[in-house]
Amino acid sequence: MLVSKHSLMRTALATLYHSGGHRLLAPITRGLGAILMLHRVSPQPAAAFDPNGTLRVMPDFLDGAIRLARAEGYECVSLDEARRRLRNPTRQRPFVAFTLDDGYRDNLEHAYPVFARHQVPFCIYVPTSYANGRGDLWWANLEQALSAGRTLVVTKDGAAVPLDCANPVLRQRAWDSLYWWLRGLDDDDARAIIRDLCVQAGVDPGQNARAMLTWSELATLMADPLCTIGAHTVHHYCLAKLDAQRCFHEMVDGKQELETRLGRPIQHFSYPYGSAADCGAREFELAAEAGFDTAVTTRKGLLFAEHRGRLMALPRLSLNGHYQDLNMLAVLLGGTPFALMNRFRRLAA
Repeated sequence: MLVSKHSLMRTALATLYHSGGHRLLAPITRGLGAILMLHRVSPQPAAAFDPNGTLRVMPDFLDGAIRLARAEGYECVSLDEARRRLRNPTRQRPFVAFTLDDGYRDNLEHAYPVFARHQVPFCIYVPTSYANGRGDLWWANLEQALSAGRTLVVTKDGAAVPLDCANPVLRQRAWDSLYWWLRGLDDDDARAIIRDLCVQAGVDPGQNARAMLTWSELATLMADPLCTIGAHTVHHYCLAKLDAQRCFHEMVDGKQELETRLGRPIQHFSYPYGSAADCGAREFELAAEAGFDTAVTTRKGLLFAEHRGRLMALPRLSLNGHYQDLNMLAVLLGGTPFALMNRFRRLAA
């Protein structure tokens, strides 16, 4: 089902590209520009079982994305400049701002050299528990547990459910049966279940925590004016599941620790997960109260003058590991798919 969904999307985007339809509508659908969303940038090739591969793009694709954006007439700007243009929209060239969520070390090792080579600004959103080496990257831990190839047991609705993980097809089936079920649970409960699966599989979940940027590495990145560090809470919880006080402290405590450790004001924020189910009006109000200048979601879309009143709820365009095709990116930057998806409303519901 997942493969079929991606195939249909690729076919639709390819049809738009080769028909030239994306260029015809671009003057009215591309708006002011886009905030581009990445997570990992790594030369690691896709594996037979690679459920988190959507979070990873190749350095060459990032390089090509920058070249494409400039060839299409876009300026590559910082989030500060993007905010300025949203607050005071004028007839300027469209812009793109590059952002990366979570703070993986490969942002330094593989993404930074690309940005530096092209002199392109970028922002990395960091959960402080990750920089402290205590991050619970449950999605990576779940993949690691299933990849061990053992038969695991999880309790769902009071019943013990065996998970045969002997081959990539069975691992994907186990992942599909668990992922959204876990996303629906309390975050602490879900993470406890995954830690138990890691024990059963005989794997060390701390291995994934060690793949994140340290404070000294973040300081190295921030020494380059191209780099902005943004907040991404403390523990990367789904904020909509927390009560208001705990939600606010996840935002503010993360912001304050980043400022203390790095010695810079932290003005930009990214909501963990970021979909409509994960953050909404309450979280947008709390982000403004916490003192952020902008806050980004994972809701799909481009930026228009109307977003100047929604700086705490900005959409992004994902540079997705399943769609590493520059023709598709050209179509998405043109805005036609988002216009169709949102029925030509500039502000998604």
